[in-house]
Amino acid sequence: MLHHIVLMDPADPDGLAQIEAAMPILAQLCAELPGASGFAHGPNRDFEGKSPRYAYGFSVQFEDRDAHLAYERHPDHVRAGGMLVASCTGGATGIFVADLEV
Repeated sequence: MLHHIVLMDPADPDGLAQIEAAMPILAQLCAELPGASGFAHGPNRDFEGKSPRYAYGFSVQFEDRDAHLAYERHPDHVRAGGMLVASCTGGATGIFVADLEV
């Protein structure tokens, strides 16, 4: 199983609003995509003070790499991903992604 974790550094308040607008697109995709489950998103509270740059994030679980690849290639992911890149400081460099094999 893969646990896909994405943290984002919004460029400004409008960027945060665009990030939040992308979440329903990703939530719907993950609800319909075979092998995807557990989509969750929200503000990063950074209680340990280790990720203050990243104000918002989401996670989703994939049963395997094939499900993850289907997600990556899906047009809704491409569209939502474009929204996220446009909304973050430095574009794609303002997005941290980790794929944990669990």
